[in-house]
Amino acid sequence: MDGRAGMSGFVARHGLWSDAQQAAAERLRRRVADGGIEAIRFAFPDQHGILRGKTVLAGQLDSFLRGGCAITSTLLLKDTSHRTVVPLWTREAAPPENLRGGSDVVMVADPETFHLLPWAPGTAGVLCDLHHPDGRPVALATRHVARSALARLAEAGFGYLGGLEVELHVFRLVDARLATGAATQPGPAPSVALIGHGYQYLTDQRLDQYGPVLDIVRETCAGLALPLRTMELEFGPGQIELTFAPRPGLGLADDMVLLRSALKQALRRQGYHATFMCRPALDNCFSSGWHLHQSLFGADGGNAFAPGEGEMLSPVARRFAAGLLAHARDGCVLTTPTVTGYKRYRPHSLAPDGIAWGRDNRAAMLRIVPGTEPAAAHLENRVGDPAANPYLYLASQILAGLDGIAQAMEPPPVSETPYDGTIERLPASLAEAVALFRASPFWRAALGEDFVDYYARIKQAEVDRFHAQVTDWEQREYFDIF
Repeated sequence: MDGRAGMSGFVARHGLWSDAQQAAAERLRRRVADGGIEAIRFAFPDQHGILRGKTVLAGQLDSFLRGGCAITSTLLLKDTSHRTVVPLWTREAAPPENLRGGSDVVMVADPETFHLLPWAPGTAGVLCDLHHPDGRPVALATRHVARSALARLAEAGFGYLGGLEVELHVFRLVDARLATGAATQPGPAPSVALIGHGYQYLTDQRLDQYGPVLDIVRETCAGLALPLRTMELEFGPGQIELTFAPRPGLGLADDMVLLRSALKQALRRQGYHATFMCRPALDNCFSSGWHLHQSLFGADGGNAFAPGEGEMLSPVARRFAAGLLAHARDGCVLTTPTVTGYKRYRPHSLAPDGIAWGRDNRAAMLRIVPGTEPAAAHLENRVGDPAANPYLYLASQILAGLDGIAQAMEPPPVSETPYDGTIERLPASLAEAVALFRASPFWRAALGEDFVDYYARIKQAEVDRFHAQVTDWEQREYFDIF
């Protein structure tokens, strides 16, 4: 299919770029014209935070920048097995976006996200936003959801600053399981081996054994201009942690979606398998989390969370925290959208299992980080699944926190013993989280009825498929005794 058909001048006709994006597009054109780049990947983050798109040859770049790139709307209707959840030729596929019949939407490049792919010589990439053929943004597209949340925050007089702290596992790839009989949906998991034993948290000797992997991580992040600060050896076998410098606004979510895609590709080319799955079903593996460090800044650029004399945090920060705590249960599907993610919520595990906040307490869902000076004070939300869609994670924090500010909420007292069983629990399963989200008046008002129904349906499809399978636990438990 010709992605340019009928879309000449689409971006200019609908006024889709800011002055900064126009300037970035000119720089992009000059960079490609200078040579060395043969292909540019146009990709948008789908409802799961997975990049999907097409590759444009360098000689065709200008046409696709001006006219956009057509892509099938069915990609918005798939669960994590890539199955289309909503039948395309029924009334259900029409509202709210009229996606019936597998119609096209238009990927419009965001030129400010242009990046070279250090693992793929001669190849660059650019993140895209989705629009309807009449120029309207696709409301279900999650980058648009996050941008809308940031706009609401700006209307309240604040900007968002967030820093990534994310854990993942890296293994040596033994067998990719690519025999023709393995072409199932989804396919079988690859066979892997350890690159080092676990249980030697932050030891320098063990860290050195991971050197070849960490070199790939460092070079990939540098090539993508991701603000990597530290690489750490975590407790579990094959588990590492990466931390990044804070970024304002949408930058944090763009960084995370690029990081996941890039590391999986770059490490795979060198014979490794990287996974952001929360808890791989491998012997002795430990759960991984995504801790989101965050604060707000005011019109003067100062930290709106900075405490006054004798305070832990400012009143704005307290209210923001109260909103995060108030909406943690019904918004959990936005921070923990996988079946496996709920198996991380265990007591005495350095992962939260309840809704509490505490001063520099890593057992609490919300950790108050006072910093070495008031300007560095912020909140760390430890609830997140590394597989979460970063745009929805970001939006959930902003919208919940804004509600806390708007309603002048006050958080409960800080907890020194978050595992004592007296606090409200986080959802115990994805099924529970989906039901809470679907029934939430707050999220229906904050995200819109259509988005809540849509996203709940996508996630419910995964829950239903999971419950339809007979697990290894069931086989061991019942096959012999009954």
